[in-house]
Formats: sequence, structure tokens, C-alpha cells
Amino acid sequence: MASNPTNIAWIIPSTATKVSDLTKLIRDIPTPGPNQVLIKMTAASLNYRDILISTRSPQYPGNHKSNLVPGSDGAGTIHTPGPSSSWTGRTGLAVLLHPSGWISGGDFRNLAFSTILGGTSQDGTLQEYIVVPDEWVVEQPGSLSAVEAASLVTAGATAWSAIRGGLDGGLDGEVGSWKGGWMEERLRGKTVLVLGTGGVSCFGIQIAAALGATVIATSSSDSKLEFAKSLGATHGVNYNKTPEWDQEVLRITGTKGVDHVIETGGAGTLMKSINSTRVGGLISLLGVLTPNAPIDATLVPSILFGAKTVKGCCAFSRDALAECAKFVEAHGIKPVVAREFAFEQTIEAFEALTKQTSVGKIGVRIS
Repeated sequence: MASNPTNIAWIIPSTATKVSDLTKLIRDIPTPGPNQVLIKMTAASLNYRDILISTRSPQYPGNHKSNLVPGSDGAGTIHTPGPSSSWTGRTGLAVLLHPSGWISGGDFRNLAFSTILGGTSQDGTLQEYIVVPDEWVVEQPGSLSAVEAASLVTAGATAWSAIRGGLDGGLDGEVGSWKGGWMEERLRGKTVLVLGTGGVSCFGIQIAAALGATVIATSSSDSKLEFAKSLGATHGVNYNKTPEWDQEVLRITGTKGVDHVIETGGAGTLMKSINSTRVGGLISLLGVLTPNAPIDATLVPSILFGAKTVKGCCAFSRDALAECAKFVEAHGIKPVVAREFAFEQTIEAFEALTKQTSVGKIGVRIS
């Protein structure tokens, strides 16, 4: 007689201080309630946030519950819709999971950190089965594999939200409706600077180029810059060879500066990003990959007298993820996956991410 299926999950023990402390645990398969759906997970994609949480780092806000399942990004299939579920009759459909309770509207106040998967109290995507509310589910682009689809969630939707905010966002945080069709080159004549070749940056290059922008990419190596150009970048700047890379950006743009910076470095790169931006331009701050640094004395004057906007972009709504999925499908964009690991190799996947040397995303195949 066949044994009942189980739900294998990776959990963070309360004593965890390093990624190798992650532990496998066998749990019961959860049962969906009204307006919920049980998802059979097919893949997860890792973010640097997952390392901070899995090592219980004080850099990530919140008190994480004991035995938390990490992971915010995932793809799966509809397994069992609950009573009154909107996914009834769609068993087997490939889907993405939106990682929080922020469903619609551009205002960041709509996000409650306590709802984010794999964060403080909500178990995340590194398990075989998960129950989520109906409205957290988005249909997966048919052109993507499970790992590619999982890689789209945070990296793709974050880059998309930053670019959408630059196109249609207001100072109140709301973002207007998309204007025209998905194929319209709404950034034609604009210049976008993207830092590095991590997951968010690769999507930033692909999305901005698809919208017709001239893209300038920075990286630590010429080989990575050539890869960035294969994604759609027009210019590349090696910041190891050119430490004053902001001056090179100004040279490329004829001293004008770029219209928009997709800033993933944080304190260590922010001042140069501001210097690289045109008068009245936008810097979307998406990451903190560089160490903390003292505030530069020229920071305030550069923003004030350049009428520049620095905007934090650390999350996105379900509607933004759904838009991003449609845009990616329309343009045939393939998420850049650096490496894929089997589910039992999850610790190795975390260790690979810790090195921060990969071009693109680290994925985990679950089933």
C-alpha cells in the first residue's frame, strides 16, 4: 500500500548563525481553507534577504519564529483548491507565488512585513507544499521553466516596479495604469544606468532595453560586461579598471547624466550613482550589497541643487508581479539563472549565493 505523501521543508533552527545550520524537517501537508489554494512547489529562487534571515542577522528587521521555512520566491502547480477558491477547476496549472499580502495599489504602506513569505512568521517557499490565499497566485508565463519562473518573482518584479515608477509613478507612491501596449518602447531616447549583473540588475537591463532605453551597465569584469551587452546593454563600465565610474558615465552621456539609475549597491555606490544622474533624474535604490559608509558631504547638495530624486524600492504588489509576467511573456525575456540546485542541495545553493559571484539568480528545483 502506497504511503501518504509528506511535506519536506527546510527550516531555520532558533540557534542558527550560518547557512549550513539549515535543517530538513518532515511536516504534514497543509489543508487549504476557504479562498485558499494548496500549491505543489516546483522551484524556488534565492535572494540575499534569505541569507540574512537564515543566519538570523540583525540586518533584517523582525523577530523570526523558530523553525521558519525560508524563501520568498517560488513557482508551483495548483494542487488542491479550498472551498470557494477562484482556482477551482485549474488543477495542474503552473503558477507563481506572490510573496506578500500587498495585492494592489502603488503605496508602500499597503505592505505589511509580517505577511512576507519566509520572513518573520510566514513559512516560505523552500518546502514541497504550501497553502496561500487565492489572490497571492499569478499564472506562470508559459515560456519559462519552473526555476526561471521562480527567478522572476522578486528580482524581476522589483526591477519592473522601479522602471514602472519612473514612467508612471507619483510622489505619493501610486503608479498609474500602463499606457499603450506591452511592445511600445516607452523609454526610447532615455538612458538607464544599471549597477552590476546580479538578478535584479540583469532584469533591469532586459526590461529597460526592451522598452527602448540606452542602457549603461557597470561590473567588476569585462566578461560580465560582455554578458550584460548580450542582455541589451549598449555601454559597459568596468569599475575595477575605472574606479571613478561616475565620470565615465558622464562622458558616455555627453556630461548630461542618465535619466534613471537602478541602484543595487547601497551606501558604497550611492554617491557615484547620484553624480551619474542628470538634473531632475531618478535614482531607484533597490539594494544594499555594499558595506555601510559615512554620508558623503556632497550628498545633500547634489540632490538639492540637482533636483534629483532618490527613491527606495524594496517590495512590490501582486499586480506589479502580474504585469511583469505579462511583459516578460510578450518580449520573450528569459530570466538569467546562474545555477540550479536540487532540493536536497539547498545548503549548497545558499553557500553559492553567499559568494555573490554569480551572474543572475540561484535556483532550487523542488519537484
